[in-house]
Amino acid sequence: MVRTQIYLTEEERGSLSVLARATGKKQAELIREAVDQFVELASDSHREAVLNQAVGIWRERKDLPDFAKIRQSLDRS
Repeated sequence: MVRTQIYLTEEERGSLSVLARATGKKQAELIREAVDQFVELASDSHREAVLNQAVGIWRERKDLPDFAKIRQSLDRS
């Protein structure tokens, strides 16, 4: 592991201290877990998984206009 120094606000430090006591974990462990979660959420694989889950979510909706007809009316053919 590499030692890293960070600056926290008083509120962040207090909240982290309360969370550490409640979970029985060290503050450094909680910070590492938070960084791991942030990195995972920012990763391309996570972004791709979220987009794949969204594919076809409007497929069965009956309250939407016919987008094909709207598009045809806008095409310059």
